[in-house]
Amino acid sequence: MIYKNIKEGKFIDRPNRFIANIEIDGKSEVCHVKNTGRCKELLLPGATVFVQEFNSSSRKTRFDLIGVVKGKRHINIDSQVPNKVFHEWLQKGFLFEDIITIKPEVKYKNSRFDFYVETEKDKIFIEVKGVTLEENNIALFPDAPTERGVKHINELVECIEEGYKAYIVFVIQIKNVAVFSPNGKTHKEFEDALKYAYDKGVNILAYDCEVSHNTIEISEKVEVKI
Repeated sequence: MIYKNIKEGKFIDRPNRFIANIEIDGKSEVCHVKNTGRCKELLLPGATVFVQEFNSSSRKTRFDLIGVVKGKRHINIDSQVPNKVFHEWLQKGFLFEDIITIKPEVKYKNSRFDFYVETEKDKIFIEVKGVTLEENNIALFPDAPTERGVKHINELVECIEEGYKAYIVFVIQIKNVAVFSPNGKTHKEFEDALKYAYDKGVNILAYDCEVSHNTIEISEKVEVKI
């Protein structure tokens, strides 16, 4: 995926989870933050960030905050992008062979899963989670409690019981992490649900991404430790 109209700036502060103040071209600008997670380890005063500029009278802000530099690594924090890059990746023929159909945002019982895929052999529900939290080269999810995430995991188990295949794919919006693990320190219930789903046959996968100031694409499989 390629972003257009990207500008570099410096992070100032984040008054609430929806907006941040960014210094761009020597001027303080209000930006929409495309991630409602905490991102406290990323959005530090003075951090180099990347924003996408829009010229639209219907917008409250001219900019969306999409990325930040941590050390020497670019980290994409756009919470909408994991589904987009995963969809692109599927369409290129990765993960499954002989795909017949890919349907985004498909309702199943009381949930709406990110993707429904049919191959010549299987009917598959997939939930995609974007990961931006990294500690000591370990990618972690979630960075804040997510009851919605637990609900999705439990309903994927129900899919298995009814003959579907089920996947949870963690799209790590960073390159070169060693492993992925559930973040039990932040949300033990999510960690427990993920372990339960794994035991019940839900496929749990993680992939890192090549990230630059204006691009992101899925790269390599990352070891999952549950």
